Amino acid sequence: MDQEHIAGPSGGGEGAGRRRFLAMATGAATAAGLGAAAGCAGGDGSGNLRAGEKAGSPAPDGKPPAGGPPGLDVKAENARPGNADWAVAQAGPPRAVEGFADRVSVLPGESFGLYVSTTAPRFTVSAYRMGWYGGARARLVWRSQALPGVRQPEHTVDSDTRMVRTRWARTATVETKDWPEGSYLLRLDAQGGEGGQRFVPVTVRSAATAGRTVVVNAVATWQAYNRWGGYGSYDGPSGGYATRSLAVSFDRPYEYDDGAGLFLVYEAPLIALAERLGIPLAYATTTDVAREKRLLEGASAVLSLGHDEYWSPEQRAHVTAARDAGTNLAILGANCCFRRIRLEASELGPDRTLVCYKSSYGQDPGFKRGHPATVDFRSGPGADPESSLLGVIYDGYPVDAPYVVAHPGHWLFEGTGAKAGDRFEHLVGVEYDKVNTGFATPRPIEILAHSPVVCDGRPSHQDTAYYTVPSGAGVFATGTMRWVEALDATGDGRSGRNHGLDARSGALTTRVTENLLRVFAAGPAGRSHPAQDNVKAVYGGS
Repeated sequence: MDQEHIAGPSGGGEGAGRRRFLAMATGAATAAGLGAAAGCAGGDGSGNLRAGEKAGSPAPDGKPPAGGPPGLDVKAENARPGNADWAVAQAGPPRAVEGFADRVSVLPGESFGLYVSTTAPRFTVSAYRMGWYGGARARLVWRSQALPGVRQPEHTVDSDTRMVRTRWARTATVETKDWPEGSYLLRLDAQGGEGGQRFVPVTVRSAATAGRTVVVNAVATWQAYNRWGGYGSYDGPSGGYATRSLAVSFDRPYEYDDGAGLFLVYEAPLIALAERLGIPLAYATTTDVAREKRLLEGASAVLSLGHDEYWSPEQRAHVTAARDAGTNLAILGANCCFRRIRLEASELGPDRTLVCYKSSYGQDPGFKRGHPATVDFRSGPGADPESSLLGVIYDGYPVDAPYVVAHPGHWLFEGTGAKAGDRFEHLVGVEYDKVNTGFATPRPIEILAHSPVVCDGRPSHQDTAYYTVPSGAGVFATGTMRWVEALDATGDGRSGRNHGLDARSGALTTRVTENLLRVFAAGPAGRSHPAQDNVKAVYGGS
């Protein structure tokens, strides 16, 4: 966020407060993890890690159920034994072990480079596919033999953009033979010295998505919030907006959540739920969607997860085209599609530098060459508010407010028992969206929840909304960043975990999300569930 972002369209503050929030939020996910790794071995000792030598039971045949779309067999995959000890149990001292992959995603069977720095004499790599697995949430797909550890050179900072650069040597080449499509966390386990564990995320992406619900890992947003090396897209070592990076690189570890970035809080709970349902799924990253014009062709639905703020114009165009061809779209967070970015190459490959000058776009050499300004989508030059795609528009930060049901008879609330006016404490936060017809808003649109909030002294509302378009596609937006996090909420909320969200909020969000995923997986939702516009009834306007 920058200064126009914090308190809604008209302004506020920036910097360390937002960073503290994210650190707190991601810490909650780490506490939910369950231990260290099951025993198995693999690798040839050379640093060329053979993924065919893996842990667990034999791989499924990869064939989908009869009559289903080709690709990952979600039910068969999740019927396999999981490994509940996948999480980081002992992070160890700072910089004890950390790393990154030189590709955010690969197709099954492709390889990627792994770059690791450690103070330990050796380490192992364990590849966990994240899913449901009977509640274990992960399966150990492969583990390396012990590899020699080395402390890589210190990073440098680019003088023009304040981008953190690493020039590390490749530690190993990881092959993904027999790795099923999905979201992976590689866990690095230091051996000897002071120990330590860290994650490295990577996606094994789907080559095609026809007939499937596409889970899109929001890697651009993870990287924008990454402050490894002291700099991110929001601030630098001083904590001030003026020292932020104008470009950030994927060629570095993630600082948050022991290297997992924003995955564990904002994405993993939804993936677990979707895989438990057994609907046909495909996997991709925001980078893949931007790069491949036809990737979403024929997809049943596209899922934007809990924090998906940074989009390139190409990504937005491809998602919009999918919607207009009948693909459903679910926005399971808030503040989505807010920043316009540009992806450029790094020394390690294409699309590994994220450029976002924000209010300093006039200084951007790319803008001077004719590229779109890397500012908020709603801002000029080239203003294109996100509401034309999402139905809702980002309205502010920070809030913590009850979620208030407005339209309990809607099909998405079936089975929840919710009544008009029911309140779910803390479910609206920390960022929120609303329906605002002062911006381009698709119609007809239904408002399902309408929650009063006060944002930095300014009264407003949060809205959950659903609209449909002539192609038959349905578009759903939760309007709150805490939706995916709430899927894991249990207890009475008094512990403060998950921002005080309780089991009641967990039950509501889980059932609504189940209803959503089942209907969206069946095809264009607008054909069976057309939206009935109620904006005037809710807001009293047009």
